[in-house]
Amino acid sequence: MSTFQGIPTGAFEFYAELEHNNNREWWLEHKDSYDTLVRDPVTALLAELEPRFGPGKIFRPNRDIRFSPDKSPYKTAQGAFASAQEGVGYYLQVSADGLLVGGGYHSHTPAQLARFRNSVDASGTGESLRHIVDGVAAAGFVVEGEKLKTVPRGYDRDHARGELLKHKSLSAGIELGQPAWVDTPEAARKVAELWDQLRPLVEWVGRHAAP
Repeated sequence: MSTFQGIPTGAFEFYAELEHNNNREWWLEHKDSYDTLVRDPVTALLAELEPRFGPGKIFRPNRDIRFSPDKSPYKTAQGAFASAQEGVGYYLQVSADGLLVGGGYHSHTPAQLARFRNSVDASGTGESLRHIVDGVAAAGFVVEGEKLKTVPRGYDRDHARGELLKHKSLSAGIELGQPAWVDTPEAARKVAELWDQLRPLVEWVGRHAAP
């Protein structure tokens, strides 16, 4: 395993080119660039941060096109996830737009969703989450997730935490572009600092709404 030295600026250029050449021929011709500019640095970053944030997983570059009208074979971003619990953890993405850092949970089952809603409904755990989400938003992260249009059935339409109850998944992220430190070893510390800011959100979900 190589030591993390940063995410090369060439990684972002690779995805800018891929957006205009999303075909198997171009990909095979530039596969070595993908390995050295994207896959290897992101894998090394996950390995460096694993002791603090859990084992990392780098997502496959291939798109699942079986049921999609868009038959472009490759993803135009490299995603990665660090987690000690299934579906709950810390996210990283490299694309032509730059670096994105986030955290939370995306996968959900009916039982998990029920636990999440019950915990949001309860005043103690629910208010704790509201303060966490407010803090994350104040720090510059965008709070996201799949949401219903209305408060789910069985809860007061004017519930004090109605907006949180609408969530079927909950995450927060920040788009960083290409900061000066991104292609240096300092990037590991910067990503860790941002993930630490999201730790209260990730740990709340881990305690109250994990799979």
